[in-house]
Amino acid sequence: MYLRAMVFSSHPSPTQTLSRTPSQSVSPAYYPATTMVQCMEAPTVTALTKQVEGKQTNGSSDPLMAQFDLDALNQQFEQATPQEILAWCVHHIPQGLAQTTSFSMLAVTHMLYKELAQPVPVIFLDTFHLFPETLETARQAQAIYNLDLHTYRALGISSREAFARRYGDRLWERDVDSFYDITKVEPLQRSLDELQIKAWITGRRRDQSDTRQNLPVFEWDAAGRLKINPLAHWSNQQIWDYTFEHDVLYNPLYDQGYTSIGDQPLTTPTAAGEEERAGRWRGTEKTECGIHW
Repeated sequence: MYLRAMVFSSHPSPTQTLSRTPSQSVSPAYYPATTMVQCMEAPTVTALTKQVEGKQTNGSSDPLMAQFDLDALNQQFEQATPQEILAWCVHHIPQGLAQTTSFSMLAVTHMLYKELAQPVPVIFLDTFHLFPETLETARQAQAIYNLDLHTYRALGISSREAFARRYGDRLWERDVDSFYDITKVEPLQRSLDELQIKAWITGRRRDQSDTRQNLPVFEWDAAGRLKINPLAHWSNQQIWDYTFEHDVLYNPLYDQGYTSIGDQPLTTPTAAGEEERAGRWRGTEKTECGIHW
């Protein structure tokens, strides 16, 4: 069995425009809602996965991962709610499942920890160059959800000053790819290896940028791990609807004109009409930090 969360409320539909902005106070009573969680029979593994002889596999040595047919899974869950996708994941991957977070929007964390009551490990990459608001959001989230939090940083580095001493000042200006290899790519891979992660959950969405418009719900990463994007088909409007409805914590930088939040030296606010991720690496052709290539 797995849990499916069904929310019945009076909040505006995702196609409607909210009459409030993120900067306005959020009251739990603003969106009166009653949440009902009911059990449904989970799809069997054989119904959603298969082994195909002669077909190129994902390269995973794990028998459970090797049997997943992503074409079938993506077709099955294209119209599913994020909660249904997450419930399938925790049911079929009882060990080795983790969530990655940047502590910007916490919809996925709230779904896992509050709606589904599934406290999966949470991986956070502290680059030493994050906004203070991001670190404070992480502290508050830890207190609210009692997260199984695993924070990873660049090897052998204990502070932003130590990073500059080893790699020189403003490495991101001289070699942004090396900066991210050191602060995000290697720490993420180390976390996935050390925690023995078989599948990891992200918060990416198709409407965030042109480069993500074909994002699937399920995909393989370069190491053969399953990568799950439960919010892939959700819009920015739906994220804010959910956040306001459930009074979910979010990074206060959104109230200051930021629409995508990364490292402080490489992130700027966005103007009306710009893509959500336009404030990342402004003035360059870069579109991803490296962990989602």
